Amino acid sequence: MQSWPGSAYPLGATFDGTGTNFALFSEAATKVELCLFDTEGTETRVKLHEQDAYVWHCYLPQVQPGQQYGYRVHGDYDPPSGQRNNPSKLLLDPYSKAITGELVWDHSLFSYDFGAPDSYNDEDSAPHMKRSVVVNPFFDWSGDRAPRTPYQDSFIYEAHVKGLTALHPDIPEEQRGTYAGIAHPAIIEHLKRLGVTAIELMPVHQFVHDATLLEKGLRNYWGYNTIGFLAPHDEYSSSGSLGQQVQEFKGMVKALHANDIEVILDVVYNHTAEGNHLGPTLSFRGIDNAAYYRLEPNDLRYYTDYTGTGNSFNMRHPHSLQLIMDSLRYWVTEMHVDGFRFDLASTLARELHDVDKLSAFFDLVQQDPVVSQVKLIAEPWDVGPGGYQVGNFPPQWTEWNGQYRDTVRDFWRGEPSTLGEFASRISGSADLYEHSGRRPFASINFVTAHDGFTLRDLVSYNEKHNDANGEDGRDGESHNRSYNLGVEGPADDPEINAMRSRQQRNFIATMLLSQGVPMLLHGDEFGRTQQGNNNVYAQDNELSWVHWESADEPLAEFTRAIAKLRNDHPTFRRRRFFNGRVIDRGEGDALPDIVWLNTDGTQMRTSDWNSEYVKCMGMFLNGNAIAGRDDRGQEIVDDDFIVYFNASDSVVPVTLPVHQIQQRWSSIIDTAGIRADGEVFKPGATFDLQARSLVVLREFDEPEPEPDHSVAASVATLTQPISIVTAPK
Repeated sequence: MQSWPGSAYPLGATFDGTGTNFALFSEAATKVELCLFDTEGTETRVKLHEQDAYVWHCYLPQVQPGQQYGYRVHGDYDPPSGQRNNPSKLLLDPYSKAITGELVWDHSLFSYDFGAPDSYNDEDSAPHMKRSVVVNPFFDWSGDRAPRTPYQDSFIYEAHVKGLTALHPDIPEEQRGTYAGIAHPAIIEHLKRLGVTAIELMPVHQFVHDATLLEKGLRNYWGYNTIGFLAPHDEYSSSGSLGQQVQEFKGMVKALHANDIEVILDVVYNHTAEGNHLGPTLSFRGIDNAAYYRLEPNDLRYYTDYTGTGNSFNMRHPHSLQLIMDSLRYWVTEMHVDGFRFDLASTLARELHDVDKLSAFFDLVQQDPVVSQVKLIAEPWDVGPGGYQVGNFPPQWTEWNGQYRDTVRDFWRGEPSTLGEFASRISGSADLYEHSGRRPFASINFVTAHDGFTLRDLVSYNEKHNDANGEDGRDGESHNRSYNLGVEGPADDPEINAMRSRQQRNFIATMLLSQGVPMLLHGDEFGRTQQGNNNVYAQDNELSWVHWESADEPLAEFTRAIAKLRNDHPTFRRRRFFNGRVIDRGEGDALPDIVWLNTDGTQMRTSDWNSEYVKCMGMFLNGNAIAGRDDRGQEIVDDDFIVYFNASDSVVPVTLPVHQIQQRWSSIIDTAGIRADGEVFKPGATFDLQARSLVVLREFDEPEPEPDHSVAASVATLTQPISIVTAPK
């Protein structure tokens, strides 16, 4: 086979239309062999003679897309010194753009003999390994346009490629569970009807199914076990795994873009599937262990673990950083994705030990002309010391707001002393983000996510029920902030079931009407249940998949209505934090941008915020005091709104304000289903706010009908004007 010198850049296997350039970084290697496999599995080895700055490379003019390959890296094998090169192990290219084949767990995949961690195992792993694939980079992107939806207008839908599509009756069977399934008109139409602007896909980077799970008859469903940072997972392809997965993924993105839906990827750069010092040698470990992994300085045979998975990627090494940045740029420029959600992002910020928000990784992202322009969402915690960093990421980043999730859950389950923090969370969490120059949309507001209860289970279970995972209940979060309303699991009592439905509506309405970016977990709009399992990471089956045919359609319709309300009214999508700015509304009326109301129509006082037992309040949003201008420079104005929240288990009488806030009000949302749509209230009118319910009132400015003198009006009078009042931080 002809072998030309080739180039040290770009790394990976690059087909140029004629042949393929191969380039692999390894500072630890003394020799590198490129291994080519035909369709029968026969291996041909090509020695890489060229080396530039520790990059081994060659150009093979005969190699075309679809070629399967891997590497064998020669060098020192000395675990106590952190060296783990072993040429008997076939290694995946860290820059693989596609990966194929089945990983068959076998002793040969490990560089040591079981029972002797520092020993040397020279069994050939190739018959049991997956392989890298040369891909065709050409794709017809004509007509593709990135939606570039502004953060404040975004509505994110967290979904799993397989879980969302595996049971959809309108998707052809061969496309269920695949990228083509996500691109199917049935899925796209559902997302559009919901008003979703971005789908956030759980990991689609090539991942590995753990041996321990397979032995139990389980699989790595979630995919947080990455082995290829540039390769779309082959099992989600309906068209093949010899590069077809790349084409199918691109087709999915193009179809979603055509419907103004962005694609955000949940990415796992903090660790890999190779695990700790007892894990297999699949790629990075055998190429350059000390470069790619954080090793314990006192004993280099062990791995620093900030992730709970056995290893942490070494963000201090320039080639590790380069791999991550190259991966991010590839997914943006070649695959056209619109953003990333970074799993356990605090790990990426660790330079030495502490989390440093100005670490090299964040500096590189800030300066990168491609990556800096897409959506960057942090899961702002890891399992290491000081890893909980909600509110501390750089200004360019948004964050999964774990404090929002916890506070909203506590409020609606009736926990005492939550009113003040609840007000701060639904008004944008200024206490977390304003100090760094960020906006309300820095907060990704969610109540449920893939990790934990579904929304229906959140109101149906007090305890986790993870027996199917085979870990004796040790896995999963034990403190879920859930409330089953008196019965654990499915209930026969119609009143309990009605209240559970109401609570789901409360959570959805709260999230969609809060300042910030709402994120909905797939199936929550349908009342999806996991039967109390709050950790379905290994449940690749109907327990975790969306059951479309048993969907709670009234809940879905409610979700669509709330999402439309949010989309139609910029007062719920403010670009700046509330600041108490008083706006003269004419005729002597001057009101701040937000006013917190007691149920008697007066403004909230300090004693009200501090009361342990107060679980009910109103929030007035001034539509004439929305700071900022639209894309054409026009001042943003909207209707006025009042939203009342009652998390108590009792009916609460509400009196509408009459002084300064003098409008008539139209009832448009009542999660209890009591208030009729369009019911009109005069200033000072009273109504009963049902237990555990939320009511939205909109300013009503149609001409007032002739008075009905047979009905006595009930009007309360305030003794003092409303002043600037904001929720405590």
